[in-house]
Amino acid sequence: MKTTPIDIQQQQFKVKFRGFDIHEVDSFLEEMADTFEVMQHQIENFNDKIHRLERENQGYKEREETFKRAMLNSQKVLEQIQDNANKSAEIIIADAEVKAEKILNRAHNRLSQLHEDITELKRQRMQIEVQIRSIIETHTKLLDMGKEETKILDDVDSKVKLLKHTDQF
Repeated sequence: MKTTPIDIQQQQFKVKFRGFDIHEVDSFLEEMADTFEVMQHQIENFNDKIHRLERENQGYKEREETFKRAMLNSQKVLEQIQDNANKSAEIIIADAEVKAEKILNRAHNRLSQLHEDITELKRQRMQIEVQIRSIIETHTKLLDMGKEETKILDDVDSKVKLLKHTDQF
């Protein structure tokens, strides 16, 4: 049962012969009712304040939950971004490796072609050297033959001179 300040003020006691002073009891009850009323207002204020604080607290809890969800979503987005960045990096690295492999293959092919060209040039040089030696030998033989012919002609000429010279005497 809830007692109100009005209940206290309206409380009546039986009067007995040697009882309490009615005015003093009424005065005390009045004072108690006032005190009780003040306390009841304070309790109501505190209850209002508690309800207001509970609503604020609930709002904070809801904001906290919202922040937590936002943080989790942000973390998921960051993880997705990181995963995408890692995948992009892997693709770039794989592409670079493929390009590097192609460059190396072209370089090896070019090197192989250059070796073949060098080998062909060496073969051609040797062939030219052989041809030049052959030409030199041929010309040397021709020169030797020319010297011999000149010598023969000189011998014949000197014999003819001798004969001419002896015929003149």
